[in-house]
Amino acid sequence: MPALPRGLYLLTPETADTAALLRLVDAAIAGGAVLVQYRDKSVDGPRRLQQAAQLQALCRAQGVPLIVNDDAKLAQAVGAAGVHLGADDGDVAAARDLLGADAIIGASCYDSLDRAAAMAAAGADYLAFGSFYPSPTKPAARRAEPTLLRAAARFGKPRVAIGGITPDNALALVEAGADLLAVISAVSDAADPRAAAQAFARLYQT
Repeated sequence: MPALPRGLYLLTPETADTAALLRLVDAAIAGGAVLVQYRDKSVDGPRRLQQAAQLQALCRAQGVPLIVNDDAKLAQAVGAAGVHLGADDGDVAAARDLLGADAIIGASCYDSLDRAAAMAAAGADYLAFGSFYPSPTKPAARRAEPTLLRAAARFGKPRVAIGGITPDNALALVEAGADLLAVISAVSDAADPRAAAQAFARLYQT
């Protein structure tokens, strides 16, 4: 797997409006997003397949990897760059067998260094921690402290911060070692998603 870039990791909002979804992702990439995750928890299989396929085409054309949340089979079906796995989404080894050695496989580690150690040992390519701030997407999510990012440096894997992150509160996470800032609302709900993405990208341009 090629080395992951540092910067904004856009997570998509759940929507049936595929055209709006594509416009959002295109604007975020134009603003500097370096990684995109298709995140849709619905049970609408045909919609998910269509949206993932169209996002994959867009991201490939822009040279930005597309990760699929939770669903390794969907990632395989559309030729995505990889999959992101939560605690209930299957194991890293099975995803690796399905997607291949070059796939990007990320793992949610929440507020747990023990889980991070296990995921790193299992071959995850990045470790995601959070929620660092109150999140409108997951208001009941477990909370993590920035010191966790520093402690996770021991695993030698890229560290992803998630949860309520905005351009105004993100710098502390970057300084604590976040290689990627995983963001939904602060970009998707912004009046100008491209400008919002640029604000995050600038945090890595010092």
